[in-house]
Amino acid sequence: MARVCEICGKGTTSGRKYSRRGRPKYLGGIGIKTTGKSKRQFKPNLQRVRALVDGAPKRITVCARCIKSGKVVKAVK
Repeated sequence: MARVCEICGKGTTSGRKYSRRGRPKYLGGIGIKTTGKSKRQFKPNLQRVRALVDGAPKRITVCARCIKSGKVVKAVK
């Protein structure tokens, strides 16, 4: 199963995590210095939901944003 929303197509994206040291200038320090960069992944908040697809209930993988915005019509049991 791919980590992709079946409605909007939202998936994992890659980025970086920065390690920093020092005290910010606005707090009276000398400034923040970057000491390291590492790759990371940002994963979507996916939920498995029973929803109506073409009039029939079906289990689909949907992101929380689509559920909250009302793009998913949940099936009753």
